[in-house]
Amino acid sequence: MYVLGAILALGLLIIVHEAGHFFVARWCGMRVERFSIGFGPGLVKWRSKKGTLFQLAPIPFGGFVEIKGMNIAEDVDPDDVHAYPNRPAWQRFITIFAGPATNYLSAIVLALALFTCHGVSGYAVGETMAGYDAHGKLLKGDAIREIDHEPLYAITGRELIERVNAASGATITITVVRDGKTLDIPVTPRQDKDGSKQTWRIGVKPQLQDEPMAMGIVDATGHALRYPVDKTREIGAMLYGIVFGSEKADPGGPIRMVEEFHRAFSTSTVHGIELLMALSVYLGLFNLLPIPALDGGRLVFLGYELVTRRRANPRIETMIHMAGIMALGVVMILVLIIDIRRFWS
Repeated sequence: MYVLGAILALGLLIIVHEAGHFFVARWCGMRVERFSIGFGPGLVKWRSKKGTLFQLAPIPFGGFVEIKGMNIAEDVDPDDVHAYPNRPAWQRFITIFAGPATNYLSAIVLALALFTCHGVSGYAVGETMAGYDAHGKLLKGDAIREIDHEPLYAITGRELIERVNAASGATITITVVRDGKTLDIPVTPRQDKDGSKQTWRIGVKPQLQDEPMAMGIVDATGHALRYPVDKTREIGAMLYGIVFGSEKADPGGPIRMVEEFHRAFSTSTVHGIELLMALSVYLGLFNLLPIPALDGGRLVFLGYELVTRRRANPRIETMIHMAGIMALGVVMILVLIIDIRRFWS
């Protein structure tokens, strides 16, 4: 059941993304010819009354929505108002943008439901480090409730670090629950060098609490709206580190994702939903990268058209997207090999 749940969760990520393209394309008057979950020949097919072929395909690297006239080598009747190239540039732009945007929207909806119905993880003191002000003031197991009388939630995993750094060395008041009593404890951060950056630390190694903290609907809405923004910043910092060598890349494909979902859902449904939220943002951000053949690559050309009011050279655009498709195919094969080797090792 956990494996089945993991596969369904992965499928949900793909369906949400492609549904964004599908519904906006239809809303813009474009003819959608095929909606595919997976790549390759369809294993299960059915056609809607409006002519769209829905299919399940065997290669689980994603999916696609095939809009009339969108294929690179397709000949298009210039009088066909339902073909993708013949629609206004802004409609083509929002149709492409809708996929990643829907992933971000799904992360917000999941976060709002989780925060409202279940609550939010909080921090507890794991241990304190000698030489810092928290050492001797905070004790292992203290449940951290507030910083400067504002609630502290563990949503992206960086909230405590960000709140301490925001104080810029000023003394902060940490509200903790210890043995059933609520205590306000003043702690002064110390500035340390972290690689090439300066950072402030109070000397606490936090851990997540087992019991969730309740959150009202207003707070839950605000944090749900901020969740994809904060997660995008976190992912962006990680990608920056990978590019410049301070972080190690750990690639994974569909097998790895199923394993991660299996691990998360076998721990708890909450962990599974949290992973689904995070991967929704990952998928949305990845597709917005300005890489040929991805949504972001197409948006670059459409953005150029919107600004200059003229289309890019079709031959150049076709060549760039074809090169991107080939490169992406090679990457998919390499990632699949890594997945298989990891799975059988």
